[in-house]
Amino acid sequence: MARNGVPVIDMLRDDGLAAEIVNACEEWGIFRILNHGVPPELLAEMKTVAAELFNLPEQIKRRTVSSESGKGYITFNPSSPYLEGFSIDDVSSPDDFCDRLEASPHQREIIYKYIKSIRDLAGLVGRKLMEGFGVAGDLFDGWNFQMRFNKYHFCPESVGSCGVFLHSDPSFLTILHDDDDVSGLQVVDKDSGELTPVDPVPGTIAVNVGDIAKAWSNGRFCNVKHRVWCLEPKTRYSIVLFALGPKDKKVEAPPELVDSEHPRLYVPIDINEYRNVRSAKRLHTGDTLELFRAASSDETFLDF
Repeated sequence: MARNGVPVIDMLRDDGLAAEIVNACEEWGIFRILNHGVPPELLAEMKTVAAELFNLPEQIKRRTVSSESGKGYITFNPSSPYLEGFSIDDVSSPDDFCDRLEASPHQREIIYKYIKSIRDLAGLVGRKLMEGFGVAGDLFDGWNFQMRFNKYHFCPESVGSCGVFLHSDPSFLTILHDDDDVSGLQVVDKDSGELTPVDPVPGTIAVNVGDIAKAWSNGRFCNVKHRVWCLEPKTRYSIVLFALGPKDKKVEAPPELVDSEHPRLYVPIDINEYRNVRSAKRLHTGDTLELFRAASSDETFLDF
């Protein structure tokens, strides 16, 4: 039997917050957070701006198309026939994205405010992960972050079909502002293998663990597999911040997480190399990590 729902964590709790977050990453790979510090009016305004951008003419939206997989504007394709999306591929420099879409001063203001607020939240979660393992420092200092806007064009014909196929995220952490009104996110319970709904909880933000976090945690974290399923014929929006990885170094488990009982499982990982291998091998549910196993922990070696 699947467990009874993903954890909901109050970020204002006085004691044990870091341990609770670490435990949620290990046991579920996803959790919801209350009292996250992002103003509710900003969440609502950001959703409105996203809807406005998606309503732009097709020729304007296509100005943000990228030749790189997972970046820029995407539109409907056979694997995601109802999904449309934009991305700001470096949240420290959103001006080009706004310029290409001819964003209004008000839209720019909301995007900039939202980026700062959600990036601050990611930083707090990262520091709590470090604290939970007794590691000093700011985990995401100097990291690349990407923000993606998603619109699911669900209709009567799409009910009972897939909006996004089952996958794990190739990033470290995902901060998800999902749709308060439309369900559809489902995750795989690592204990039972069953799909568990992650229903909307107004006022909360979801956080899920990606492949890179599993490597960083030396295998402790669950890089949760998830999908979006169409349950009703309603348009669904989500706004996602991805903590991708460091700008100028590889990701590896800190020394505090490696010992005789927990030998190093993975070689240091270059984020761009990892994403390229994952795309080339078409391994979208975490299996790419097996190609980055340390020789001492497994006989699997890089072959690409």
